[in-house]
Amino acid sequence: MSVDDLPIRHGMILPGWSMTEDFVLASGPGGQNVNKTSSAVQLRFFPGSAGVFNDQQLKRLVQIAGKRAAKDGSILIHASRHRAQERNREDARERLKGLVLKALEPPPPPRKKTRPTRGSVERRLKAKAGRAQIKKMRGSVDTED
Repeated sequence: MSVDDLPIRHGMILPGWSMTEDFVLASGPGGQNVNKTSSAVQLRFFPGSAGVFNDQQLKRLVQIAGKRAAKDGSILIHASRHRAQERNREDARERLKGLVLKALEPPPPPRKKTRPTRGSVERRLKAKAGRAQIKKMRGSVDTED
């Protein structure tokens, strides 16, 4: 395991060579110094070349990544919450780890179709009839003199 590798969970490590980090100028707090230092981190992860995911996990990872997934199959995470470059680097790696862990969870079971109970249907229809009666009584009043 090299220094750049990212441990995900017991027995699973994302290799460092499947990630690239670019340091760019960040907006936000930092005063005049923010215009001089590249403290924001753009972490680009190439899950297809990492060799640790099966096809289903890879598809789910790209689906969960959403707009962070690029057409070339990479996932881009932009971290600029902190002023320090190293803290932004750690933040980006932690966010990638969270994204991968979420993708590795099994999908929820499909929803079972249910039907409303007879009592609930009757109550709904009774309420509708009562509401219709109220609206019917709002009509104009015939006055015969």
